[in-house]
Amino acid sequence: MGEPEAKVAKMSSALEQLKSKTIVVADTGDFEAMKKYKPTDATTNPSLILAASKMEQYQPLVDQAIAYAKANGTSIDEQVELASDRLFVLFGTEILKLIPGRVSTEVDARLSFDVGGSIAKGRQFIKMYEEAGIPRERILIKLSTTWEGIQAAKVLEAEGIHCNMTLLFSFAQAVCCAEAGVTLISPFVGRIYDFFVKATGQKTFEPLDDPGVKSVTKIYNYYKKFDYKTVVMGASFRNTDQIKALCGCDLLTISPGLLEELSQSNVTVPMQLSQEAAKSLDLEKISLTEKQYRWMLNEDEMAVNKLSEGIRKFAIDAVKLENMIREKLA
Repeated sequence: MGEPEAKVAKMSSALEQLKSKTIVVADTGDFEAMKKYKPTDATTNPSLILAASKMEQYQPLVDQAIAYAKANGTSIDEQVELASDRLFVLFGTEILKLIPGRVSTEVDARLSFDVGGSIAKGRQFIKMYEEAGIPRERILIKLSTTWEGIQAAKVLEAEGIHCNMTLLFSFAQAVCCAEAGVTLISPFVGRIYDFFVKATGQKTFEPLDDPGVKSVTKIYNYYKKFDYKTVVMGASFRNTDQIKALCGCDLLTISPGLLEELSQSNVTVPMQLSQEAAKSLDLEKISLTEKQYRWMLNEDEMAVNKLSEGIRKFAIDAVKLENMIREKLA
């Protein structure tokens, strides 16, 4: 018995091995990638939806969103916003036909410092999904991990609207998300790596010494040590070594290119993170007030840099998407 089983294990791709230990999520708006790699969940953001909206095969969804906006909006600005929201929901609805789990839909990054605006947009997305027959349990509302984003998530979670905190780069952000009771966080491995490559000039890191991997490992261990319900989804990967170094993490969201690499590799992928190992660590539990959070974040140059940059970049793509919609409405 033992020998045939060993042969089967060797034949399993790195992706299949990863799926046996971690929930794999597709970081894309491309339906074909989801059909091919069969992830459990999917994440989208303005940049991914913008890219997908330019593809010929998705023009019917754009046309549906435009028609919806014309039927329900009065001013051109209202129609642009409605069409943009509708397009996000249409992509999400189609994605949910292809996966068994949840899809993440992102709130406009320009609302990153607006608690009320973020709450309203989250509720709007859920209303649109529920009108399409999609239960809120299958949706994660993505919010930037600013102090305001965390407070908005706290309100939405109390209403049974589950949240995914994105653009997360620091331990301070992770602690406050856990204390707010959010469903899921998405710490960005690759963007942390990018910062340290540029800051230090060091082009490569051993996988377990990669700054992004170390950041996610610290957060995962802290959450499991103290039994927080918030789960960790590593995101923004630059290479498959970073992914494999986080095997065992609750979830990992992976781009189609890296999913393909993993599916073509037969290298052994050992477990790196586990609740049992985290429980044995000697860690101190902390709690942060708003002032403490802001100071702790401010002391982390990388996190401040990457959070503000990420918000700006998502906002730029949101505007590009709106401009494309505005042209079609005209």
